[in-house]
Amino acid sequence: MLHGSLNGIFSFVEVFRCINYLLGLSTSCPTLETWASPNNTTHFGFVPNTTPVQCHSHNDYWHRNPLYDALSAGCVGIEADVWLFQNELFVGHNTNELTLNRTFRSLYVDPLLTLLNQLVVEESDKKLECSLRGLFEGDHCQSLVLLVDYKNHGPSIHPFVKEQLSPLREKSYLTYFNGTEVVRGPITVVATGNAPFDLLTANSTHRDIFFDAPLARLYEDPSENIGQGVVGTTSTSHFDITNSYYASTNFRKAIGTPWRGRFSEKQIQLLRGQVRGAKRRGLKPRYWGVPSWPVGLRNTVWETLIREGVDMLAGDDLMGMATGTWWDSES
Repeated sequence: MLHGSLNGIFSFVEVFRCINYLLGLSTSCPTLETWASPNNTTHFGFVPNTTPVQCHSHNDYWHRNPLYDALSAGCVGIEADVWLFQNELFVGHNTNELTLNRTFRSLYVDPLLTLLNQLVVEESDKKLECSLRGLFEGDHCQSLVLLVDYKNHGPSIHPFVKEQLSPLREKSYLTYFNGTEVVRGPITVVATGNAPFDLLTANSTHRDIFFDAPLARLYEDPSENIGQGVVGTTSTSHFDITNSYYASTNFRKAIGTPWRGRFSEKQIQLLRGQVRGAKRRGLKPRYWGVPSWPVGLRNTVWETLIREGVDMLAGDDLMGMATGTWWDSES
């Protein structure tokens, strides 16, 4: 039943994506060939010598060439929303976007494995600055963050995510915590959405899926729990580099939209308090839900976030994020 419905909504998804593109809410309008052949991506303009930029490809699977567009722009973070149906992980923002051939394995695990295996062959005789050997020629030591958003029942999704990462794990491509320290790998997997904190942290001697901690809750005087990051947590849950990587929250809910493009004093203090709380724990603060329009407001927000110490910009306009002048204001 699910398979039939997935195929049946293909044309609707195409139209929806192209309307978003025309409205400026998305950066691409996918072709039939792109959707039909997600693995046929080796020629999609991936630039292996890209210099990494601290930007995160929000809803990465929406782009014309998932994964490759983000890598070509230099973004060091990508995001896959996964749904578990019939023992398979499908990728899409909503259930009406799911199609049979767009799975977690086909869009992300298999292409990443292919790219990294090829790099190992190409670099076997070269002396590198570090043992990591990531995907970015501009910085071999930069790990790519694969953010996996658990969309439906997190405890059920988690074993499938863990199992499907096995090919990357077996090649030692994943960042992991060994009970004493964090060992960096070419890929750092972070779980968000309905990801269960208790299951992610159950193994105290080996963890290679890290948590996306609730940024708003890390403020010095938390009075409200805003955004993701609550499944499997308690009021005493502790977030640090041994179990988490990002600390994220919804920008509009946690900070609010700047009035006439200006942050109020209260908004700046909220922002600074949340950023301090995350960095004190060794985590990378990240806001999602940043206004995408008008572009002037979006750019003001991005510039302010970078200036105030946010480690990762999240958005759909990859080249806009990667090439903006806000990086010049980074302290």
